[in-house]
Amino acid sequence: MRYELLTPHHLRAAITRNTPLVMAIGVQEYHGEHLPLGVDLLAVTRCLDRLEAEAPESLILLPPFAYGAASHAVAGPAGTGTLHVGAQEFLPMVQALFAALLRVGFRNIHGIIHHQTENFAQGMPTDLSFRLAARQAVFAHLEATQGEGWWGAPGMDSYYQGHAAGENPFNWIRIHPLMPPEVAHHFPFDHAGEGETALMLALAPETVEPARMAENATWYTATAPRATPAQGEAGVAVILAHLRKILTLPALAL
Repeated sequence: MRYELLTPHHLRAAITRNTPLVMAIGVQEYHGEHLPLGVDLLAVTRCLDRLEAEAPESLILLPPFAYGAASHAVAGPAGTGTLHVGAQEFLPMVQALFAALLRVGFRNIHGIIHHQTENFAQGMPTDLSFRLAARQAVFAHLEATQGEGWWGAPGMDSYYQGHAAGENPFNWIRIHPLMPPEVAHHFPFDHAGEGETALMLALAPETVEPARMAENATWYTATAPRATPAQGEAGVAVILAHLRKILTLPALAL
């Protein structure tokens, strides 16, 4: 289901079922001459499209967040198309969005990101901003609805037991990498090389221009010619299994 297409009764029913609400997070960044600028976003949106096609009522897709702290580590912006928006600029907007979703009633919100996530535990500006925004939005919501001192109030003595059982308000909003280590273990994790080129050949083949792989070739695109659509589909299968697990969606029937 698409959030923008929901009618109010569908919305209320989805909230009652605690349906996962999912937002793709990506940036626009140079990925060599043979791949589109939106690789990081397309990798997420096209995978989520497949999940929605499998079970449309099992998740709600928010419009994607297409801009973030791309950085100019790969290439400068002139002529490459990289759009870098500082984390401090979009953090307030993301926090306001999360606050609004909590007020609507959602308690099962997920962001999926594929940009600079090779060391997700440490974090990079875009995913850290989303994670900070999530925490601040939850804290603000709890104080607004339960008052200051909500955690120390009488009746909260079971907090840690509930936390251990999964009753954790800070799980209301979670941010995940598209390819955590257990996924990257089975598939090349790179930037515009074999891995991302294979993903685009599987997910967005219309955007790939193999003939341009040799143009302005660099070390990070050197492995791109090895990519195949079949390799990409194998990677997508592992990614979709990961997404079904974190979103608690039913496994694909064989």
